[in-house]
Amino acid sequence: MKTSQNQPFLVVLSFLAIYIIWGSTYLVNFIAMEDIPPFLLSGLRFLLAGSIMAAIGFVKKDPLPQWQNVKSAAVMGFLFLVMGTAMVVWAEQFIDTGLAALMAAFEPVMVVFFVWLLDRRKPDPKTILGLLLGMTGIYVLVGQPEFPWNKDTFKGLFAISAAIIAWAWGTVAVKNARLPASKSFSASLQMIFGGLILLLFSFINNEPAHFIFQQVSPKSWLAFSYLTLAGSIIAFSAFQYLLHHVKPEKVATSNYVNPVIAVFLGWQLNNENLTGHSLLAAFLLLLGVFLVNLNLNKQN
Repeated sequence: MKTSQNQPFLVVLSFLAIYIIWGSTYLVNFIAMEDIPPFLLSGLRFLLAGSIMAAIGFVKKDPLPQWQNVKSAAVMGFLFLVMGTAMVVWAEQFIDTGLAALMAAFEPVMVVFFVWLLDRRKPDPKTILGLLLGMTGIYVLVGQPEFPWNKDTFKGLFAISAAIIAWAWGTVAVKNARLPASKSFSASLQMIFGGLILLLFSFINNEPAHFIFQQVSPKSWLAFSYLTLAGSIIAFSAFQYLLHHVKPEKVATSNYVNPVIAVFLGWQLNNENLTGHSLLAAFLLLLGVFLVNLNLNKQN
C-alpha cells in the first residue's frame, strides 16, 4: 500500500473522529429514539448516508465496483452496521447509554482473539497490558452502582454481546475482503445494504405502525442528522481508512475512549452522575489505549 507524507496526519484525524463522534452517538441515539424506533432510525440513517457517499463516488468519477466487490460490501455491511451498530442502538431501549458504551469496550479483547485465531498473530506484551488496564477500567466503572439484573437487562446485554462479536470479526476480516477500490463506493454499498436489511427488520417488528412523522421533534431530527452526517459519513469513513492503514487491534481501541466520552456527555448534558470511580476508570481506560497505540507511528 502506498504511503504519503499526509498519512500520519490523516491517521490522527481519523482516530479523533471515531473516538469523539462515536463516543457521542450513544447519547445522540438515545435522544433520536424518543420519537423514532431503533431499526427504522438506523435503517434510514444508513440508507441516506450510503446514498450521499454513492453520489460523492459518482461525482469523483471513481471506478465502479464489480460484482465480487458488491458481495463483499454486503457482508461487511451486515457485520458492521446491522449487527455491530444497530444492535447496540436496539439495546439502548433496555439499558442506559453508559452501560452500552462500557459493554462495547470489550470489543478490543475480541479483536485480539480473532487476530490470534485467523491471522495466527499473538498479541505483544504491551497490547496485553493495555487490554488488561482497559478491562480494569471497565470493571471500576461498572462496579460502582448496583447492577440492574432483570429480563430487559439480559436482552440488552445479549444484543450488545452479539454486536461486539460481529464488529470484531468484521474488523479483522475486512483486510481480506474484496471491497471496492473506491472508498466512497465501499462505504456507500455497506451502508445501503445495511440500511435495507434494517428497514426489513423494522417492518418485521411493525415499527412503522408506531411511527408518526409529524410528531418527531426538532431535537430528534437534529439527532438523526448528526448520526447520519457525523456518525455515518465522517466517522465510518474514518474507520474504513484506519482499517487499511493500522493494525485492527489499534482501531478497536476506540471502544476504550468511547465510554469515557459517553459518560462525560451524560454528566454534562443528561444530568448523569460523575464520581471519583468514573474518573479513575477513565484514567485506566485511556492508559490502556496509550499502551496499545504506543507503536502507532512505527506502524505507519
